[in-house]
Amino acid sequence: MKVEQLRLPALQVALDFTSLDQALRVLREILDLGIGVVEVGTPLIKSEGARSVSEVRRLAGETPLLADTKTVDVGALEAELFLRAGADFVTVLATADDAVVESAARTSRELGGDVIADFIGFRGDLLERAKELRDMGVRAVNVHVGIDVQRSRGLTAAGMRDLVRRLSAELSDVVVSVSGGIRPEDIPALLDAGARIVVVGGTITRSPNPREAAERCLRSLERAA
Repeated sequence: MKVEQLRLPALQVALDFTSLDQALRVLREILDLGIGVVEVGTPLIKSEGARSVSEVRRLAGETPLLADTKTVDVGALEAELFLRAGADFVTVLATADDAVVESAARTSRELGGDVIADFIGFRGDLLERAKELRDMGVRAVNVHVGIDVQRSRGLTAAGMRDLVRRLSAELSDVVVSVSGGIRPEDIPALLDAGARIVVVGGTITRSPNPREAAERCLRSLERAA
């Protein structure tokens, strides 16, 4: 699946577990709700490898699937490995060398998928880099506030609305996703700013009732769409 084939706006649920059994248990609880994108999180990939993508694909059926590889080298190799394991999309760090981005994007498209450029930890001119990535074949970018930054600085993606608005206004041909501590009540403002994919992890996966939390996120997205 290519980015342009996604039904947008979409809720992406990040399965940021280290246990495949836990990830599959939560996915079983929420899958029938109509999740837009299922994400096999980086911790799960590091813990369980490409097998985690294959197992999530087996359960998720036709639901679009992202492998959050955060690729920073051997772009073509990692893209092929995880797309062949069942992913539709892989992520490449925006800080990666252009050669890495280009090879990952090219291989992903050849295999029928796509890359999403993740701006976690990026400290340069984000808008300028996003334009460069667009010119290298990247069709989606992720504005991402990482967990350690959330905890140490009290920042979440909800505070990145102005940046999301600039990106979506100046790169109308690029899908903007946003992630990092997002709650259901944050979703309308992020969509209003131009985000097309809202990534929610812990709000759903660490909830005592993941299904109810996912339903709240989906209702918030549907009302704001």
